[in-house]
Amino acid sequence: MPSTLHAMALAHALRFSPTVLNTLCAHAGSLDAVIQHRNDIRSVVPDASERLQHTLQNLDDSLKRAEQELAFCEQKHIQVLVRGTDSGYPARLMQCDDAPYVLYYRGTAPLNATHTISIVGTRNATTYGKDFVQRLIADLCHAMPDLLVVSGLAYGIDICAHREAMEHGLNTIGVLAHGLDTIYPASHRNDANRMVMHGGLLSEYMSGSKADKMQFVQRNRIVAGMTDATLVVESADKGGALITARIAREYNRDVLAVPGRHNDATSKGCNLLIRENVAALVTSAENIIETLGWQNDIQQWQQRDKGVEQQLFPNLTNDEQHIVELLQKENDLNVNTLSVQTGIDVGQLFALLFNLEMLGIVKPYAGGVYHLVR
Repeated sequence: MPSTLHAMALAHALRFSPTVLNTLCAHAGSLDAVIQHRNDIRSVVPDASERLQHTLQNLDDSLKRAEQELAFCEQKHIQVLVRGTDSGYPARLMQCDDAPYVLYYRGTAPLNATHTISIVGTRNATTYGKDFVQRLIADLCHAMPDLLVVSGLAYGIDICAHREAMEHGLNTIGVLAHGLDTIYPASHRNDANRMVMHGGLLSEYMSGSKADKMQFVQRNRIVAGMTDATLVVESADKGGALITARIAREYNRDVLAVPGRHNDATSKGCNLLIRENVAALVTSAENIIETLGWQNDIQQWQQRDKGVEQQLFPNLTNDEQHIVELLQKENDLNVNTLSVQTGIDVGQLFALLFNLEMLGIVKPYAGGVYHLVR
Protein backbone atom coordinates (compact mmCIF):
# COMPACT_ATOMS: atom_id res chain seq x y z
CA MET A 1 0.00 0.00 0.00
CA PRO A 2 2.83 2.54 0.67
CA SER A 3 3.96 2.28 -2.97
CA THR A 4 0.39 2.94 -4.13
CA LEU A 5 0.16 5.91 -1.80
CA HIS A 6 3.49 7.25 -3.05
CA ALA A 7 2.40 6.82 -6.66
CA MET A 8 -0.81 8.73 -5.96
CA ALA A 9 1.11 11.52 -4.23
CA LEU A 10 3.63 11.88 -7.06
CA ALA A 11 0.90 11.75 -9.71
CA HIS A 12 -0.94 14.49 -7.83
CA ALA A 13 2.15 16.67 -7.40
CA LEU A 14 3.14 16.28 -11.06
CA ARG A 15 -0.38 16.01 -12.48
CA PHE A 16 0.32 18.55 -15.22
CA SER A 17 3.47 16.71 -16.30
CA PRO A 18 2.77 12.96 -16.68
CA THR A 19 5.69 12.57 -19.07
CA VAL A 20 8.04 14.04 -16.47
CA LEU A 21 6.86 11.57 -13.84
CA ASN A 22 7.21 8.59 -16.17
CA THR A 23 10.70 9.69 -17.20
CA LEU A 24 11.68 10.43 -13.60
CA CYS A 25 10.76 6.95 -12.39
CA ALA A 26 12.57 5.37 -15.33
CA HIS A 27 15.77 7.35 -14.66
CA ALA A 28 15.67 6.85 -10.90
CA GLY A 29 15.11 3.14 -11.35
CA SER A 30 11.79 2.91 -9.53
CA LEU A 31 9.04 4.82 -7.82
CA ASP A 32 10.47 3.91 -4.42
CA ALA A 33 13.84 5.35 -5.42
CA VAL A 34 12.18 8.68 -6.26
CA ILE A 35 10.50 8.77 -2.85
CA GLN A 36 13.67 7.69 -1.06
CA HIS A 37 15.66 10.47 -2.74
CA ARG A 38 12.97 13.13 -2.90
CA ASN A 39 15.14 15.50 -0.86
CA ASP A 40 18.26 14.84 -2.97
CA ILE A 41 16.81 13.75 -6.30
CA ARG A 42 19.90 14.86 -8.23
CA SER A 43 21.84 12.03 -6.59
CA VAL A 44 19.89 9.60 -8.79
CA VAL A 45 18.69 11.96 -11.57
CA PRO A 46 21.56 14.47 -12.06
CA ASP A 47 19.71 16.59 -14.65
CA ALA A 48 16.57 17.09 -12.53
CA SER A 49 15.32 20.67 -12.83
CA GLU A 50 15.14 23.08 -9.90
CA ARG A 51 11.36 23.13 -10.23
CA LEU A 52 11.24 19.34 -9.97
CA GLN A 53 13.54 19.39 -6.95
CA HIS A 54 11.29 21.91 -5.23
CA THR A 55 8.17 19.86 -6.00
CA LEU A 56 9.66 16.67 -4.55
CA GLN A 57 11.03 18.40 -1.46
CA ASN A 58 7.55 19.74 -0.75
CA LEU A 59 5.62 16.53 -1.26
CA ASP A 60 3.95 16.44 2.16
CA ASP A 61 0.73 18.14 1.04
CA SER A 62 0.37 15.70 -1.85
CA LEU A 63 1.01 12.76 0.48
CA LYS A 64 -1.79 13.95 2.79
CA ARG A 65 -4.06 14.40 -0.21
CA ALA A 66 -3.20 10.88 -1.40
CA GLU A 67 -4.09 9.44 2.01
CA GLN A 68 -7.49 11.12 1.85
CA GLU A 69 -8.06 9.86 -1.68
CA LEU A 70 -7.05 6.32 -0.84
CA ALA A 71 -9.62 6.26 1.96
CA PHE A 72 -12.23 7.62 -0.46
CA CYS A 73 -11.37 4.93 -3.03
CA GLU A 74 -11.66 2.15 -0.45
CA GLN A 75 -15.05 3.48 0.64
CA LYS A 76 -16.38 3.81 -2.92
CA HIS A 77 -14.88 0.58 -4.27
CA ILE A 78 -12.60 2.43 -6.67
CA GLN A 79 -9.49 0.63 -7.89
CA VAL A 80 -6.20 2.52 -7.93
CA LEU A 81 -4.19 1.31 -10.91
CA VAL A 82 -0.47 2.16 -10.96
CA ARG A 83 1.44 2.00 -14.21
CA GLY A 84 3.87 -0.92 -14.32
CA THR A 85 2.60 -2.31 -11.01
CA ASP A 86 -1.04 -3.29 -11.39
CA SER A 87 -2.00 -5.92 -13.97
CA GLY A 88 -5.36 -4.19 -14.38
CA TYR A 89 -3.72 -1.06 -15.79
CA PRO A 90 -4.44 -0.80 -19.56
CA ALA A 91 -1.47 -2.49 -21.23
CA ARG A 92 -1.94 -0.56 -24.46
CA LEU A 93 -1.77 2.73 -22.57
CA MET A 94 1.58 1.73 -21.06
CA GLN A 95 3.05 2.05 -24.55
CA CYS A 96 2.39 5.81 -24.48
CA ASP A 97 5.07 8.07 -22.99
CA ASP A 98 2.56 10.55 -21.55
CA ALA A 99 0.20 7.96 -20.07
CA PRO A 100 -1.07 8.70 -16.54
CA TYR A 101 1.06 7.11 -13.84
CA VAL A 102 -2.08 6.46 -11.79
CA LEU A 103 -5.63 5.72 -12.90
CA TYR A 104 -8.80 5.54 -10.82
CA TYR A 105 -11.26 2.91 -11.98
CA ARG A 106 -14.75 2.02 -10.85
CA GLY A 107 -16.20 -0.85 -12.83
CA THR A 108 -16.41 -4.53 -13.57
CA ALA A 109 -14.89 -4.98 -17.02
CA PRO A 110 -11.23 -5.87 -17.63
CA LEU A 111 -9.43 -2.97 -19.32
CA ASN A 112 -7.28 -5.33 -21.41
CA ALA A 113 -9.91 -6.97 -23.61
CA THR A 114 -8.66 -8.71 -26.75
CA HIS A 115 -10.65 -6.35 -28.98
CA THR A 116 -10.94 -2.68 -28.08
CA ILE A 117 -12.16 0.37 -29.97
CA SER A 118 -12.79 4.02 -29.15
CA ILE A 119 -15.85 5.59 -30.74
CA VAL A 120 -15.91 9.38 -30.65
CA GLY A 121 -17.60 12.23 -32.44
CA THR A 122 -19.50 15.47 -32.28
CA ARG A 123 -21.71 16.43 -29.37
CA ASN A 124 -24.25 17.60 -31.95
CA ALA A 125 -24.83 14.18 -33.47
CA THR A 126 -27.33 13.83 -36.29
CA THR A 127 -29.76 10.98 -36.92
CA TYR A 128 -27.30 9.73 -39.55
CA GLY A 129 -24.51 9.46 -37.01
CA LYS A 130 -26.62 7.88 -34.28
CA ASP A 131 -28.10 5.33 -36.69
CA PHE A 132 -24.63 4.42 -37.91
CA VAL A 133 -23.40 3.79 -34.37
CA GLN A 134 -26.48 1.68 -33.66
CA ARG A 135 -26.03 -0.51 -36.74
CA LEU A 136 -22.25 -0.75 -36.32
CA ILE A 137 -22.34 -1.94 -32.72
CA ALA A 138 -25.18 -4.35 -33.45
CA ASP A 139 -23.01 -5.95 -36.14
CA LEU A 140 -19.74 -5.85 -34.20
CA CYS A 141 -21.20 -7.57 -31.14
CA HIS A 142 -21.93 -10.71 -33.21
CA ALA A 143 -18.34 -11.08 -34.43
CA MET A 144 -16.63 -9.91 -31.22
CA PRO A 145 -18.68 -10.49 -28.08
CA ASP A 146 -15.64 -9.48 -26.00
CA LEU A 147 -15.36 -6.07 -27.69
CA LEU A 148 -14.66 -3.19 -25.28
CA VAL A 149 -16.11 0.14 -26.42
CA VAL A 150 -14.42 3.27 -25.03
CA SER A 151 -15.62 6.86 -25.21
CA GLY A 152 -15.86 10.04 -23.17
CA LEU A 153 -19.45 10.02 -21.81
CA ALA A 154 -20.11 13.33 -23.59
CA TYR A 155 -23.26 14.35 -25.42
CA GLY A 156 -23.85 13.10 -28.96
CA ILE A 157 -21.82 10.26 -30.42
CA ASP A 158 -20.07 9.40 -27.13
CA ILE A 159 -23.18 8.63 -25.12
CA CYS A 160 -24.78 6.93 -28.12
CA ALA A 161 -21.81 4.55 -28.30
CA HIS A 162 -22.02 3.79 -24.58
CA ARG A 163 -25.76 3.15 -24.69
CA GLU A 164 -25.67 0.95 -27.77
CA ALA A 165 -22.80 -1.08 -26.34
CA MET A 166 -24.81 -1.79 -23.20
CA GLU A 167 -27.93 -2.48 -25.25
CA HIS A 168 -26.06 -5.21 -27.13
CA GLY A 169 -24.33 -6.73 -24.12
CA LEU A 170 -20.88 -5.23 -24.72
CA ASN A 171 -18.71 -3.70 -22.01
CA THR A 172 -18.11 0.02 -22.31
CA ILE A 173 -15.72 2.39 -20.53
CA GLY A 174 -16.33 6.09 -19.99
CA VAL A 175 -13.12 8.11 -19.59
CA LEU A 176 -13.79 11.18 -17.46
CA ALA A 177 -12.07 14.57 -17.35
CA HIS A 178 -12.72 14.93 -13.60
CA GLY A 179 -12.83 12.87 -10.42
CA LEU A 180 -15.07 9.85 -9.95
CA ASP A 181 -17.09 11.62 -7.27
CA THR A 182 -19.17 13.40 -9.87
CA ILE A 183 -20.57 12.92 -13.38
CA TYR A 184 -20.46 15.45 -16.20
CA PRO A 185 -22.82 16.02 -17.84
CA ALA A 186 -25.20 15.35 -14.94
CA SER A 187 -27.89 14.16 -17.36
CA HIS A 188 -25.76 11.07 -18.06
CA ARG A 189 -25.65 9.98 -14.42
CA ASN A 190 -28.07 7.07 -14.94
CA ASP A 191 -26.02 5.86 -17.91
CA ALA A 192 -22.83 6.13 -15.84
CA ASN A 193 -24.38 4.08 -13.03
CA ARG A 194 -25.34 1.36 -15.52
CA MET A 195 -21.86 1.42 -17.02
CA VAL A 196 -20.30 0.52 -13.68
CA MET A 197 -22.04 -2.85 -14.01
CA HIS A 198 -21.47 -3.15 -17.78
CA GLY A 199 -17.96 -1.73 -18.11
CA GLY A 200 -16.79 1.11 -15.95
CA LEU A 201 -15.66 4.69 -15.38
CA LEU A 202 -11.99 5.66 -15.62
CA SER A 203 -10.12 8.83 -14.70
CA GLU A 204 -6.61 10.06 -13.89
CA TYR A 205 -8.02 12.69 -11.53
CA MET A 206 -8.66 12.48 -7.81
CA SER A 207 -12.10 13.20 -6.38
CA GLY A 208 -12.92 16.88 -6.15
CA SER A 209 -11.22 17.60 -9.48
CA LYS A 210 -13.46 19.79 -11.61
CA ALA A 211 -13.34 19.47 -15.37
CA ASP A 212 -11.85 22.31 -17.38
CA LYS A 213 -11.03 22.63 -21.06
CA MET A 214 -7.46 21.40 -20.69
CA GLN A 215 -8.52 18.32 -18.75
CA PHE A 216 -10.87 17.30 -21.55
CA VAL A 217 -7.93 17.47 -23.96
CA GLN A 218 -5.82 15.44 -21.51
CA ARG A 219 -8.64 12.91 -21.20
CA ASN A 220 -8.60 12.34 -24.96
CA ARG A 221 -5.12 10.79 -24.86
CA ILE A 222 -6.44 8.02 -22.58
CA VAL A 223 -9.34 7.38 -24.95
CA ALA A 224 -6.90 7.13 -27.84
CA GLY A 225 -4.16 5.22 -26.07
CA MET A 226 -6.05 2.41 -24.34
CA THR A 227 -7.62 0.97 -27.51
CA ASP A 228 -6.56 -0.64 -30.78
CA ALA A 229 -8.23 2.02 -32.89
CA THR A 230 -10.22 5.24 -32.74
CA LEU A 231 -13.33 5.61 -34.89
CA VAL A 232 -14.64 9.11 -35.58
CA VAL A 233 -18.31 8.90 -36.58
CA GLU A 234 -19.18 12.59 -36.98
CA SER A 235 -17.08 15.70 -36.42
CA ALA A 236 -16.94 19.31 -37.49
CA ASP A 237 -13.67 20.61 -38.94
CA LYS A 238 -12.52 21.37 -35.37
CA GLY A 239 -13.24 19.65 -32.08
CA GLY A 240 -12.29 17.08 -29.49
CA ALA A 241 -12.91 14.09 -31.76
CA LEU A 242 -10.26 15.31 -34.22
CA ILE A 243 -7.84 15.87 -31.35
CA THR A 244 -8.42 12.29 -30.19
CA ALA A 245 -7.90 10.99 -33.72
CA ARG A 246 -4.61 12.83 -34.17
CA ILE A 247 -3.35 11.65 -30.77
CA ALA A 248 -4.25 8.09 -31.78
CA ARG A 249 -2.24 8.54 -34.97
CA GLU A 250 0.75 9.80 -32.95
CA TYR A 251 0.45 6.66 -30.81
CA ASN A 252 0.59 4.54 -33.98
CA ARG A 253 -2.99 3.41 -33.47
CA ASP A 254 -5.38 2.86 -36.34
CA VAL A 255 -7.68 5.79 -37.03
CA LEU A 256 -11.02 5.24 -38.75
CA ALA A 257 -13.64 7.69 -39.95
CA VAL A 258 -17.17 7.52 -41.32
CA PRO A 259 -17.59 9.63 -44.49
CA GLY A 260 -20.47 12.02 -45.02
CA ARG A 261 -21.81 14.45 -47.57
CA HIS A 262 -19.37 17.21 -48.45
CA ASN A 263 -21.74 19.98 -47.35
CA ASP A 264 -22.69 18.50 -43.97
CA ALA A 265 -21.04 20.45 -41.15
CA THR A 266 -20.85 17.35 -38.93
CA SER A 267 -19.01 15.38 -41.63
CA LYS A 268 -16.31 17.93 -42.49
CA GLY A 269 -13.89 16.60 -39.89
CA CYS A 270 -14.31 12.96 -40.93
CA ASN A 271 -13.95 13.79 -44.61
CA LEU A 272 -10.81 15.80 -43.78
CA LEU A 273 -9.25 12.87 -41.90
CA ILE A 274 -9.95 10.56 -44.84
CA ARG A 275 -8.71 13.05 -47.44
CA GLU A 276 -5.45 13.63 -45.56
CA ASN A 277 -4.91 9.85 -45.17
CA VAL A 278 -5.06 10.17 -41.39
CA ALA A 279 -8.04 7.80 -41.21
CA ALA A 280 -9.27 4.76 -43.08
CA LEU A 281 -12.75 5.05 -44.52
CA VAL A 282 -15.35 2.98 -42.69
CA THR A 283 -18.91 2.24 -43.74
CA SER A 284 -19.47 -1.08 -42.00
CA ALA A 285 -18.35 -3.37 -39.20
CA GLU A 286 -16.64 -5.53 -41.82
CA ASN A 287 -14.37 -2.58 -42.76
CA ILE A 288 -13.22 -2.29 -39.14
CA ILE A 289 -12.54 -6.00 -38.76
CA GLU A 290 -10.50 -6.06 -41.98
CA THR A 291 -8.55 -2.90 -41.13
CA LEU A 292 -7.66 -4.14 -37.66
CA GLY A 293 -6.77 -7.63 -38.86
CA TRP A 294 -9.42 -9.44 -36.87
CA GLN A 295 -9.68 -11.99 -39.68
CA ASN A 296 -10.87 -14.95 -37.65
CA ASP A 297 -13.82 -12.92 -36.53
CA ILE A 298 -14.71 -11.72 -40.00
CA GLN A 299 -14.65 -15.31 -41.28
CA GLN A 300 -17.14 -16.26 -38.60
CA TRP A 301 -19.22 -13.26 -39.56
CA GLN A 302 -19.22 -14.25 -43.23
CA GLN A 303 -20.22 -17.80 -42.31
CA ARG A 304 -23.08 -16.45 -40.29
CA ASP A 305 -24.32 -14.49 -43.31
CA LYS A 306 -24.49 -17.80 -45.16
CA GLY A 307 -26.87 -19.19 -42.58
CA VAL A 308 -24.56 -20.80 -40.04
CA GLU A 309 -25.95 -18.51 -37.34
CA GLN A 310 -29.15 -20.51 -37.38
CA GLN A 311 -27.40 -22.73 -34.82
CA LEU A 312 -27.57 -19.83 -32.36
CA PHE A 313 -31.35 -20.22 -32.20
CA PRO A 314 -31.86 -23.99 -31.85
CA ASN A 315 -35.08 -23.74 -29.85
CA LEU A 316 -37.12 -21.51 -32.16
CA THR A 317 -40.23 -22.67 -33.95
CA ASN A 318 -40.21 -22.76 -37.75
CA ASP A 319 -42.16 -19.50 -37.93
CA GLU A 320 -39.84 -17.77 -35.45
CA GLN A 321 -36.79 -19.02 -37.34
CA HIS A 322 -38.31 -17.68 -40.57
CA ILE A 323 -38.68 -14.22 -39.00
CA VAL A 324 -35.07 -14.27 -37.77
CA GLU A 325 -33.77 -15.28 -41.20
CA LEU A 326 -35.62 -12.39 -42.86
CA LEU A 327 -34.20 -9.91 -40.34
CA GLN A 328 -30.71 -11.35 -40.88
CA LYS A 329 -30.98 -10.55 -44.58
CA GLU A 330 -32.51 -7.09 -44.08
CA ASN A 331 -32.76 -5.76 -40.55
CA ASP A 332 -35.35 -3.31 -39.20
CA LEU A 333 -38.50 -4.46 -41.01
CA ASN A 334 -42.00 -3.38 -40.06
CA VAL A 335 -44.78 -5.78 -39.15
CA ASN A 336 -46.65 -5.41 -42.45
CA THR A 337 -43.53 -6.24 -44.47
CA LEU A 338 -42.81 -9.25 -42.26
CA SER A 339 -46.42 -10.42 -42.62
CA VAL A 340 -46.23 -10.25 -46.41
CA GLN A 341 -42.84 -12.00 -46.61
CA THR A 342 -43.65 -14.74 -44.08
CA GLY A 343 -47.30 -15.26 -45.00
CA ILE A 344 -48.22 -15.04 -41.30
CA ASP A 345 -51.23 -12.89 -40.38
CA VAL A 346 -50.47 -9.78 -38.34
CA GLY A 347 -52.18 -10.99 -35.15
CA GLN A 348 -50.17 -14.21 -34.99
CA LEU A 349 -47.03 -12.34 -36.05
CA PHE A 350 -47.27 -9.97 -33.09
CA ALA A 351 -47.41 -12.97 -30.74
CA LEU A 352 -44.31 -14.49 -32.36
CA LEU A 353 -42.45 -11.18 -32.24
CA PHE A 354 -43.36 -10.72 -28.59
CA ASN A 355 -41.85 -14.12 -27.79
CA LEU A 356 -38.68 -13.24 -29.72
CA GLU A 357 -38.51 -9.96 -27.80
CA MET A 358 -38.76 -11.82 -24.49
CA LEU A 359 -35.88 -14.05 -25.63
CA GLY A 360 -33.81 -10.95 -26.33
CA ILE A 361 -33.57 -11.75 -30.04
CA VAL A 362 -35.51 -8.80 -31.44
CA LYS A 363 -36.23 -5.28 -30.27
CA PRO A 364 -39.30 -3.20 -31.23
CA TYR A 365 -38.82 0.30 -32.58
CA ALA A 366 -41.31 3.07 -33.30
CA GLY A 367 -43.70 2.53 -36.20
CA GLY A 368 -44.00 -1.24 -35.76
CA VAL A 369 -40.39 -1.82 -36.86
CA TYR A 370 -38.44 -4.78 -35.43
CA HIS A 371 -34.65 -4.99 -35.09
CA LEU A 372 -32.61 -8.21 -34.81
CA VAL A 373 -30.42 -7.79 -31.73
CA ARG A 374 -28.32 -10.96 -31.96
